[in-house]
Formats: sequence, C-alpha cells, structure tokens
Amino acid sequence: MSQNGHTYRRVAVIGAGPSGYAAARALALEKKFDVIRVFERRDKVGGIWHFDPLPDEFPLKPASRVTIPPQFPTLAPPAAEDITARTALYEKLDSNVGAEIMAFSHAPFPLHNSAVSVLRLGHNNASRPFQVVQQYLETLFQEFRQFVSLSTTVERAEKKGDKWILSLRQPGHAESNGQPRDFWWQENFDAVVVATGHYNVGAIPNIEGINETYKKVPVVFEHSKSYRSPDNYVAKKVVVVGGNISAADIVTDLHAIVKGPLYSAQRGLNEKLIPAWNLPGVVRKPQLKRVFASSDELANGQVGVEFSDGEVVTNVDKIIFATGFRVAYPFIQPNNPVTSTNRLDGVYEHIVRIGDPSLAFVGQVKGGLSFRVYEYQAVAIARILAGRANLPSVAEQKEWEKKRLSLKGDSVAFHEILPDFGPYWNRLREIAGKPSPESNSYELPEWQQEWADTALAILAKKSLWWDEQTQIARAKL
Repeated sequence: MSQNGHTYRRVAVIGAGPSGYAAARALALEKKFDVIRVFERRDKVGGIWHFDPLPDEFPLKPASRVTIPPQFPTLAPPAAEDITARTALYEKLDSNVGAEIMAFSHAPFPLHNSAVSVLRLGHNNASRPFQVVQQYLETLFQEFRQFVSLSTTVERAEKKGDKWILSLRQPGHAESNGQPRDFWWQENFDAVVVATGHYNVGAIPNIEGINETYKKVPVVFEHSKSYRSPDNYVAKKVVVVGGNISAADIVTDLHAIVKGPLYSAQRGLNEKLIPAWNLPGVVRKPQLKRVFASSDELANGQVGVEFSDGEVVTNVDKIIFATGFRVAYPFIQPNNPVTSTNRLDGVYEHIVRIGDPSLAFVGQVKGGLSFRVYEYQAVAIARILAGRANLPSVAEQKEWEKKRLSLKGDSVAFHEILPDFGPYWNRLREIAGKPSPESNSYELPEWQQEWADTALAILAKKSLWWDEQTQIARAKL
C-alpha cells in the first residue's frame, strides 16, 4: 500500500525507449505488481534511438488529435500518421554524454566508436554512435519483452475514480472485406508511468513575421529535429538559431561547406561552447528578431532575417532552429499537467503528481545525464507505487515546487538538473530508500562528483577539437 493509502497492482508504462525500459525493469524488480504493461507507438523498442530517414515537419502548430470512438472495442478507419513520432536522429549522430555514466548501472555500453568521433575525439573515446545505443536498448528490453505492446498508441489516459482508463489504438487490422482498419480498445490500470520523453515536439520561438513567411516559403524553415545530413546544406546560406549543444553540433557539421558566413543566432552565451562559435566562417549574432521575404527572395525560395542588433541578412536558404523541445503529453486528458509555459505543474521532483502518485513520469528532466538519471527516477517511482518509498508529505512536496519555481522560473528550465546533479540524484536515492527483502531490487549508489567529469568529458574533447580547427584555419591565412 502506498503512502496515500492506495494499492497499485496494475501499472501501465507509456513508451518503450530508455526511460520506458528503466521503468519496466524497476517495476519488475519490486515483485509487487500483478500486471505491468508497456505501450509503444512505434513498431520497435528503443524510442528516439531509431533513425527515421523522413523527418518530422516544421512544428508551427501542434499535431491534431485523433478522434476517440464512442465505444470499445471497435475497428475504425486508419488514423493519419503521427509525424511527431519520427525521431530527431541524423546520419552521423554520436552520444554527447560519456558512455560510462550514460549507461544504466547494471549494463555498460560496448566499446565501439564511429569513424567521425575517432577523427575528432580520438580512439576509445566516450561517445557512442546511435546504432550502438539502439542495439543496446533492444538487447536490454528482451528480458521484459513480454510486457510490451508495439505499434500501440495511447490516445487517451483518463483517471476515473481510482482507475486510469487507457484508450489504445493499433493499426494493421482489417475488416472481412479487406479494408484497412485501426483496432481500438481500453484497459484499466491503478497507475500510469509516462515515459515518452520530451524530444517529440520542437519548440519554435515567437519571432516577428515567422508565421506569414513560413506560409510563403516553408522549405526555408527547419527544426533541428529534422536535421539529417550536411549534404542538404552545401553552398547554401544558413542561419542556425540556438546556443546549446545541438546548435554547436550542427554548426560543426556545416561551417566549412555552406555559402559563408554561417550565422549563429543566440539569445545567450554558453561559455562551454565558445570554441564552436569561433570556428572559421561562423559569425555569432544576437537573437533573431524578424524574418521576411521580398518578391525576389520568394521567387528564389529564400528569406531575409533581422537580428536584434539591427543587422539584416538577405537571400537566406535555410534557417535551422536548434531551440529545444516543448513538453508534450497530449494523451493525458483532462487535467493535463503541462503548462503554457512549457513545464509540468504539480509534479514533485519531476517524477510524481503531488497528492496522487498514480501518475508518474520518467525522463522529464533536462541536463540530467541520461540514461542513468532515468534509472534513479524509475527506481524511486517503483518504490513509491510499491508502498516502500520515503515520499515526503503533500505539504512538503508543494513547498518543494514553490521553491523550485522561485529558483528556476516558470519555464522548461524548471526541469533542468545541470549543474546540480548530486543533490538531485541523492534526493531520488533518499526517496527510493533501501530495497525490500521481498524484492529483487537494489540500493541506488550515492552520487560521486567524478561522474560529472566522466559524463561531460566528450564536451571537453570537442572543445579541444574546435580550437584545433580554428588554429589550423588561422595558420593558413
């Protein structure tokens, strides 16, 4: 029985990526739950670590919701593809968190580097190509594959009384006459663990003229989620919007091949990434103020941009928004905890709804050092649902949220852990407590500061490589 007096026997996990795996494993190890079900809308486990050659579209408006049928079970006409399910991977992507700390504590990554990473970071470096991460997750999930329902979308998760009612849709069925249909049904659960992550819907800043200009020349506008290959930008005039690691990686790929200079528009300066903005051919600018298109530009499929310092650049072929993602859990209806300011409201330590831990989240953090932080979150949640955790009172949870808002602000930064890894990981450890003798679980290790250095070593090596490229270019002048 949990702290709030409820018994949770049937638990649903939404998503079969790394956070979904962490949740499924932690729940199984508790040996307290009668039913564990994992629902994944893609046709394979692994979540965002699968490459989709065809990218998502530019996210100026949220995807339309599928109409829920009035009765269940039923067959219905096929729904349109949810293109937000397409991943953000590009052809040469390597992990940005050191493999030793990125991996789950019970399963190290195999040592395998991409050719690009060896050229830039050296042999036996701490990055891993996405294919290795993908295979790692598929292998780990085999132990819990019996829990997983693939190609199954949770279209609605609604709490009625003490039960969560999940409305589920699965394509690939047919009427007796051969007409393709989606099969719809419902299942009931005592608790829901949301593990769909936060890399689904790209965030686009509110910029003067963007809506009108996008309608006229949509081909110019991209989100980093749609970035696939530098081949698409050769000899093009490009503006990259954003100042964090995704922007730095794209600038690294493109600075030497675009029709220079490559403009990097940033609202603020990330000191650790300065070497990327100093690469030859890169011009760092303040944030983007306005986009527009003259008649000549429209004829050529180009636009103009104005930066906040007043400089205007015309004949731009591509604007790539490496501006992060929106928190999006549209299937939680009603009482969706996502705010208009892009955070979760009323959720303690980013993991459980305050006053009702039957709704939990794994993976809703920024800069937390995945996948290991997912493991810590999942173990804490599993213990909470098993009634074995040290969950503070509702009053204390509300006070935590109040203080967090004061510290981080009412935005997605509310969920940012960097640089306070130790305090957060150790709080999850305290909540989880020690494992029950009746379980197969384990005690989470206490945070060690050297983990941060190990995890962020890739960034340090990238900085050295960026500096080397700049020095080589200057020597040629």
